[in-house]
Amino acid sequence: MATVVKIGDELILELSFWEKMGALHVSPRTSIDSVEKVEFFDELWGSSTLRGVRAPGTALPYVVLLGTLRGVRYRDFVAMKGRGEGAVLSLKSGPFARWIFTVRQPKSEILALMGDTPKG
Repeated sequence: MATVVKIGDELILELSFWEKMGALHVSPRTSIDSVEKVEFFDELWGSSTLRGVRAPGTALPYVVLLGTLRGVRYRDFVAMKGRGEGAVLSLKSGPFARWIFTVRQPKSEILALMGDTPKG
C-alpha cells in the first residue's frame, strides 16, 4: 500500500504502479508547510473519515478504495486497502483537502517526516 516519503520540503504519498492504475492518478505531493493535522484511526471505513463520491478511482467495499472522493468545494485523495489502521492528513492548500490512507509504515516514521506539524 501507499507510503509517505519526504523529498526536500515535499511529502509524497508514494503509490505502486497498480495503485496508480486503480486510482487513475499519480502519487500526490504537497509541501510540508501545507500539512495542517495528522490523525490516526483504528478503522478508516466509516462516515467519520470518508465523505463524498468517488470519481475517478476504484472501489470494492472493505477491500480497496483508490482515487478521488469529491464533494461540494473539496476533494480528498484515498489509498486504502483492507480493514485496519489508517491515517488522515488534513491539508491547508493544494488540490486535495485530505489524504486518507492505510498505514503500512510505523506511525512514528510518519510523524517524524512531518517534523513540528500538529498531530491530532
